[in-house]
Amino acid sequence: MADHASRQGHRYDSPEILAYLNELHAGHDLALASAFAAPELHGLPAIQVGMSEGKLLALLLRLSGAKKVVEFGTLAGYSAIRMAQALPVDGRLWTLELEARHAAVARGNIAAAGLSKRVEVLVGPALGLLPTLEPEGPFDAVFLDADKGRYDLYGHWAAINVRQGGLLLVDNAYYFGQLLDQSPDAVAVRRCHEEAAQAFDTVCIPTPDGLLLGIKK
Repeated sequence: MADHASRQGHRYDSPEILAYLNELHAGHDLALASAFAAPELHGLPAIQVGMSEGKLLALLLRLSGAKKVVEFGTLAGYSAIRMAQALPVDGRLWTLELEARHAAVARGNIAAAGLSKRVEVLVGPALGLLPTLEPEGPFDAVFLDADKGRYDLYGHWAAINVRQGGLLLVDNAYYFGQLLDQSPDAVAVRRCHEEAAQAFDTVCIPTPDGLLLGIKK
């Protein structure tokens, strides 16, 4: 079957196939569409999760029954909206963003989605904000999608503050194909992997840049 596809000159992950599946299984409502388009519109970095990755986050939270979630890295709020839509009415998501301009865009998108009461955007260096969050724990899930050079520190915090049976989700788990390099950021991402493998039951899902999934032991 693979040989037949190869002879026909088709790739299994062609842009046409991905676009079809994204629209079919991970389509956007108006709020999600607006948040997804916001980085380009506002000149923010094009680093948010893709449509199917965002839907995967939402499904994993639903499957786990998550009610209290922490996100590292808000950007324009797309992943926060995806995850918050998956939470029950009394669920809470705290999302941490270093850049005030990004946070302002995200708050607008979150408000437009009708989720301001469910999502709180906290602005500043994450390590300085975490002590204010800890009284809200333990948490049902933590999602890392922020500065890779501190992934080891964020992952360590998650290992302590996620409840037993809760989730760790780490985007860019392949570190853009440079995971095995010796740069400080690559080393930090590897340390995150290694500690997660001790504290969580883990697997790395082969999304475009890898998504580490862990269930707290």
